[in-house]
Amino acid sequence: MEMVYVEDCCEILDSMRVPITASDRIAGEYPYYGANGIQDHVSDYIFDDELVLLAEDGGNFGSKERPIAYRVSGKCWVNNHAHVLKPKAGLDVDYLCYSLMFYDVDGMVNGATRQKLTQAAMRKMKIPLRSIEEQVHVVDELNRVIKIKEQRQQELALLDEIIKARFVELFGDPANNEKGFIKAPMGDYMTLLTDFSSNGSYKTLDSRVTMYDEPKYAWMVRTTDLESGDMTSVKYIDESAYELLSRSKIYGGEIIMNKIGSAGKIYLMPQINMPASLGRNAFMFRYDEHINVKFLYHLLTSEYGQREIQQYVRGAVTKTITKNDARSVLIIVPPIELQNEFEVFVAQVDKSKSAIEKELKKTQILFDSLMQKYFG
Repeated sequence: MEMVYVEDCCEILDSMRVPITASDRIAGEYPYYGANGIQDHVSDYIFDDELVLLAEDGGNFGSKERPIAYRVSGKCWVNNHAHVLKPKAGLDVDYLCYSLMFYDVDGMVNGATRQKLTQAAMRKMKIPLRSIEEQVHVVDELNRVIKIKEQRQQELALLDEIIKARFVELFGDPANNEKGFIKAPMGDYMTLLTDFSSNGSYKTLDSRVTMYDEPKYAWMVRTTDLESGDMTSVKYIDESAYELLSRSKIYGGEIIMNKIGSAGKIYLMPQINMPASLGRNAFMFRYDEHINVKFLYHLLTSEYGQREIQQYVRGAVTKTITKNDARSVLIIVPPIELQNEFEVFVAQVDKSKSAIEKELKKTQILFDSLMQKYFG
């Protein structure tokens, strides 16, 4: 397949970009774009065209899920964190976007903390040269798969809304607590609040706990694993480290809370079939017989739960939450029978979600295979 340089098939409009600091922006109807999409809406525009924006710095470089290029159409403003490309005659704008969306920029970006794709490097990116008819066929095929993927995602979002509606039906608004349930600090119902450092000093643990990329005796659970659901990049520890970390063993069904960074974010540990231990930067909670963890997970991830948690988060730059503050978060405690009824309902909905997620995964595999077929 013949290839063509971006600089030869596109007009590069970077010189027209104008960054506006947040304090200087005047709110309006026109989207204000950065490296990864819309950042704001402003009162004026500098572009009015069919364009592709390609991340310059701060992009999702190396990601297999989040694109580094996206389409914009019509009136908009673009800052200096995205390259602006207008396809020349004979190049379909959507084809250009797909060709750059997950481009392998390994070796092309520089910068240790904030990677940058310079204009010089961008100009030498290559895309497959096809006739306009072939380009339109490729775009139509990929668009059909994207539409199916979006439908699946909408179905999942609808099921999540159904769960939220059932929660409100059974428990009302926890902030108002119109049903008159017990309201108490969640620490009153904890049987365990632990973290990595509960096993000893960081100095001791650092010298005796080694994490491995290849499978070992136990999974070292990080919240990034729970966030992504990607089990191909998890870390492992050997049996001696697992036993050393005896106070933070995970068995499945625990509530996990980030304690630094995205402090206060909540995860429900899935059931597992291998030994596991809690990684750094998170708390793990277990509760007594008055609490159903499925109920509590949905309570803590609700708007009410996150408001309650976030009032205890500290730090202007690096956000943190302490054990004592985690214990202090106020929760409602409905009768356990009602909590269990909610769990049964969620389990039924989760069956439907699981079926859709399987179909979504198949759709993603199809999309990935088509992208590989057409763009390598």
